[in-house]
Amino acid sequence: MRRAPIALLTAALAVSAACGPRETASTDGASTDSVAATASVPGPQATLPRAPDRYRVRMETTKGVFVIAVDRALAPQGADRFFELVSNGFFRDVAFYRMVPGFIAQFGMHGTPSVHDQWRDATIPDDPMRTGNVKGTVAFAANGPNSRSTQLFISLEDNRRKLDGQKVFAPIGRVVEGMDVVERLNMEYGEEPNYVRIARQGNTYLARWFPALDYIRSATVMTDPVLAEPAPAKPPTP
Repeated sequence: MRRAPIALLTAALAVSAACGPRETASTDGASTDSVAATASVPGPQATLPRAPDRYRVRMETTKGVFVIAVDRALAPQGADRFFELVSNGFFRDVAFYRMVPGFIAQFGMHGTPSVHDQWRDATIPDDPMRTGNVKGTVAFAANGPNSRSTQLFISLEDNRRKLDGQKVFAPIGRVVEGMDVVERLNMEYGEEPNYVRIARQGNTYLARWFPALDYIRSATVMTDPVLAEPAPAKPPTP
């Protein structure tokens, strides 16, 4: 199975290259696309809807449930986009397709190619780095400035030294319940799933070649004003 070229890059740059929303894959040879699936996931709005100042998202996965607490003050653009995606039902049956032990758990490529195409170029501006990518934080993936779209990652370790200097991975919040579930997600395939083929063929490709991947089954905004304290903002002293 051909690996994406990002496997040759450093860990920090690999996040940028692996999950950039601007891949130019066509949908030639794509699996049969579900019209119903496309209709059930609206495309991005012309103006990004404003999220609540604080909210939680319950992620039901094939390994169990975890909860992400989002603080809009940390990253307003990212918090608004995540709220939009969850509210639109985007994360139903979405794979954790890039699992790098000791680094990140990445998700956010939709399993229906036409839905992916609707959102691929719907990028949002960068947010300032107001907190660091410590273990359990959640941030949008990027392939350069102002390139965030639908893909996110959870830091599996303290990644401040690897990621914070890039200035594009501003955390929007962190996992406050079920980090043990995140750590049980299947990591056997590492970076093997090819994101260009996911864009073309969706979950059909993943199910055929990577049958043991874990998936988000549903994501729901919870009504809960409580939010854990944000992670430290500054990198550790050398």
